[in-house]
Parts: sequence; C-alpha cells; structure tokens
Amino acid sequence: MPLAPRVLRRVLAGATVALLATVVGCAPQPEDDASARPSGSTGASCSPGKLATRTSGRLTIATDEPAYEPWFKDDDPSNGEGFESAVAYAVAERLGYGKDAVIWRSVPFNKAFAPGEKTFDVDINQISVSDERRKAVDFSSGYYDVRQAVVALKDSKAAKATGVADLKGLKLGAQVGTTSLAYIEDVVQPARDAAVYGKNDQAKSALRNGQVDAIVVDLPTAFHITAAEVTDAEIVGQFENRGGAPERFGLVLDKGSALTPCVTDAVDALRTDGTLARLEQRWLADAVDAPVLK
Repeated sequence: MPLAPRVLRRVLAGATVALLATVVGCAPQPEDDASARPSGSTGASCSPGKLATRTSGRLTIATDEPAYEPWFKDDDPSNGEGFESAVAYAVAERLGYGKDAVIWRSVPFNKAFAPGEKTFDVDINQISVSDERRKAVDFSSGYYDVRQAVVALKDSKAAKATGVADLKGLKLGAQVGTTSLAYIEDVVQPARDAAVYGKNDQAKSALRNGQVDAIVVDLPTAFHITAAEVTDAEIVGQFENRGGAPERFGLVLDKGSALTPCVTDAVDALRTDGTLARLEQRWLADAVDAPVLK
C-alpha cells in the first residue's frame, strides 16, 4: 500500500541523514594533536619519547673520536659540555629523550655522510649541509652558521697573507671530506695539491712540524687551536661564503629517515626560543670575527 505523504517525507529525510553520516565517516579526519605533526606534511608522528629509533625508548647520537673543543669538552660527548654536546642534548630533550636515554656512538667524520645504512639515529660533528651530501643522507635544518679559516704559524710567510691570491703558492692542509678541504681545492686552487689528513690532530701536527704552511679549519676550531693547542699560530683570516649563502652545520640522519622532520622541528624550535643563540654565546663566544680573505 502506498505510504502517506507525511510518512514518505520522514523516510526520505532519515535516508538523507544516514547518507550524510556515511560520507562524513569516510572523509579524512583532522589530527587530534597538531603539535604531533612535523613540518612538511609528512604525516609522521613526533610523539615525545616514542619515535621509531634504533633502540626503543632511547636516542642514539654519533660523533667522531676524538671529539674536539669547543664543540665538545674533555673528549667526552656525553658530559653535555661544549657547543655540539649541549645542542645534542637540547634536541634530544625536545624529542622527549632525557640525558639518561641518550646513547653515544663513535663514527668517523667521513663515514657519517657516506652512503649506506647508519648505526645512529642522528650524527652531530660539524658537518656542513650540501646538495652533494644530501644524495646519501638526510640533514636537519642548520643549527650553526659557520665560516672556514686559515691558520698559520705567526712567523711564517703564510701569516702575511691578506687575500686568497696570497695562498695559491702555499702548501695547505685540511681534514679529509671536510668543507675546509673543499675551500682549498675550489676557492684557493693552490699550485700544489693540498695535504689531506684523517684527523684534525694530524693536520695540527703537520703545521707544528712545518710540513704545511697553513691549515684550513672552521672558525671556532681555529680560535681554539690558536688559543690552546698551537699557541705560536694565528688566524690569518676567514673565507667569504661561497655564492652568498651561509655555510651551515646540520644533524645527519639516514637517507629517508622517519626522524628527519621531527629532528628538524626540534632544531627550529630551539632556534625560535633562543636556545641555540644562548648555547652559541656560552660555548663559542671567543670565536670573534677574523679578517676576511678576498
């Protein structure tokens, strides 16, 4: 028997409501906690202390050995002393990992950004962000803007250099795989091949022994070398940034790591709230400007 008009209208209204509920139920729902979403719309979760780390509930951080000042102190990354040790713990805390939940691991500088699976969650070791290195690893946003500097013995010919052209005839040295070495090869383009060393300690010894005229290191390291390690050396000058863009140190992660957006968010937050600036002032304040080599 046909439905009465009033009854028919009630049935149709009910069906419409049910249909709308079905459509809404299938639509994507907003995240309950927007703070858990990393930047870049990756959809990864950055829940504090619950990241997909190598060891559940702990964060593995790597750096080279020995760990040099002013980035670390007393060759002990775990003590929280020195700029990079302090930054590492600040990032870890931001990610929800207290000091007792951090595992330190020794990884050679050049191996940290080489292709292949990593033995760490993040590496912090004065590693400059570059497009070439991004082919093999991920980087966080930069935590420190840096320049490269030339160090020579005070009574040497190299100490009298005032520009890049004055360095071309010198024997220069730097650590393997570093931006310092790249500046020698690409900016100075010396007449003689650069001396390449596995560690900065070896480069400093070569400078002391007269095997090289000068070495190239980052500016804060240069200030520490001349103040505390090779006191008869001085900073000749610093290089201008290539292409006008600042050189930046970034935390290294495995290529495609799910942690990358979370670590980047942590670094960005530390920059925004002034933590990075305060740590820089505490640990790198002695690295004042040096003459610019043009």
